[in-house]
Amino acid sequence: MSALYRLIITRLDPLVPSRYQTFWNHPAGPKTVHFWAPTVKWALVIAGLADMARPPEKLSVRQSGALAATGCIWARYCLVIIPKNYYLFSVNMFLGTTGFIQLTRIYLHQKSLNAEQIATNTPAIEDAKN
Repeated sequence: MSALYRLIITRLDPLVPSRYQTFWNHPAGPKTVHFWAPTVKWALVIAGLADMARPPEKLSVRQSGALAATGCIWARYCLVIIPKNYYLFSVNMFLGTTGFIQLTRIYLHQKSLNAEQIATNTPAIEDAKN
């Protein structure tokens, strides 16, 4: 696989315009996993944004929590490593934010269900006393 990769890169190197050479040869540029991993990770962010249309009772606390936690942890890591990978940082920040938004939606939904349950049970208790 690495031989195929090297062949493709050697064929593409002369085709890259001179103004993009800095980006092309950057340590976190498109020749490395440091570019492609965040690019693919955007699919998780898009899936999280698509879940905004789902009703809160269908959302998973564990999944949303995992996305929020990994987004925050890896966003911090992106600013510690050398070279700093701001592209990976951005995708992880969006991933963490999406996870926290979903967790907030789940929390507010559970809170409203509890409030409804308390409101519907209170009159029944008062009627039973009379």
